[in-house]
Amino acid sequence: MREKSNFLSAKRTLKLILGTGLVLSSIQVSAQTTTSHSPYSQFGLGQIREDLLPQTRAMGGISTAVRYQSGLPILNIANPASYSAFNRTILEAGLYGNMTQLAKGNATSQTADFAFSHFAIGIPLAKAGGMAFGLMPYSDLGYNDTQSSQVGSLLSVKTLSGQGGTNKAFLGYGVTPFKGFSIGANVGFIFGELKDITAISFPNDYTILNSNADEKRLIRGVSLDYGAQYSKALANNTMNLTLGYSGSLNNKIKSTTTEIITRSQPSLDPDAPTVPLDTVAFLQRDPRKINLPLKHNVGFTLSKGYNWMIGADFKYADWTNFQTRVGEPKLGKNLGFAVGGQFKPDPTSVNYWNIVDYRLGFRYNKSHISYNNDRINDMAITAGFGFPLPETNFGRTFSKINISAEIGQQGSLKNNLIRERYININLGFTINDAWFLRRSLD
Repeated sequence: MREKSNFLSAKRTLKLILGTGLVLSSIQVSAQTTTSHSPYSQFGLGQIREDLLPQTRAMGGISTAVRYQSGLPILNIANPASYSAFNRTILEAGLYGNMTQLAKGNATSQTADFAFSHFAIGIPLAKAGGMAFGLMPYSDLGYNDTQSSQVGSLLSVKTLSGQGGTNKAFLGYGVTPFKGFSIGANVGFIFGELKDITAISFPNDYTILNSNADEKRLIRGVSLDYGAQYSKALANNTMNLTLGYSGSLNNKIKSTTTEIITRSQPSLDPDAPTVPLDTVAFLQRDPRKINLPLKHNVGFTLSKGYNWMIGADFKYADWTNFQTRVGEPKLGKNLGFAVGGQFKPDPTSVNYWNIVDYRLGFRYNKSHISYNNDRINDMAITAGFGFPLPETNFGRTFSKINISAEIGQQGSLKNNLIRERYININLGFTINDAWFLRRSLD
């Protein structure tokens, strides 16, 4: 006697997961203004988040040659060639938190934020490879700068601030055309709104109207990312070496800018919002195409089954063709590297702490941003854990909670720069499940 396929059950589960993801995504898009508090996010499209999940962020961000972790395929969005390794359906969802300290001279400030970070599903297609789709943040905008000037007895205060962000919905496919070699690509749709606000007030004279210029950039466009991986067994099949490449061309997306300039009556209560009295100007500029960076990443990983993995990535991104706004410094080239790995003390142990994945890494970027004629560098030490959950469904479902922390610094106090020290926390939940199998009963 044969039991009915569990396809319908999996289909209902998939609908539930997709529904949950859409709800979380709508919260992310409509409710969250920004998760960045970096003064350097005012350049370009903001702080670029990268296509990394907690389990790769914890290893310094190495991802180009990552195909397996602890013996299981990983949903590695940064290199879609890895999708061809899927042998179970993989569900990923997570949260992101950030704590930032900004310093300039003797002044410091602290901020904190958190938000939904990612939602993705990977589906095996047997010999046809694997596919994946999901939603992730692409960039964040969040800065605030105040400048004061005085002419005679008249004091004016100019505040520059920004908020918003862009997201990327993606659909990808990977395949293995011959043994050991895999290729893949992601097609993404980038969308979001970036808002830059310039406010001028006169705190010592309430007879002068304040002015406010609100510029909104509506971002829309399609991107294409691609990758390749080659794996080779070593040492009598006890170890594995994987070489990887990933990149993207100068994808073009559309930016539509509107600007509204208003005047408002000053308020005696500094905590009360000012109400605009009239609109001085409303400008809607023609849409224009902007170039995303040309990217090339290469890397390798060396692993031994469930026990350990080490690797390194070298990254290059050319932002020189990105069309900046009027008066904004031209962007440059981003050069960086990352090293990291993970180990599991004893995969066969009954002691829980021996089957936890322990991860560590380091990354350094000479960024594409220059501020006060100085190149801004970004570096971080990373660490994390992969906590396995009990196997279910007769050993066909493997779940894990992944936690990563990035402790880093961007910029410095030299040459009147702003030093940004941060702690980024990423929490992810992974399910590996054999959904579409037919079971039988004798």
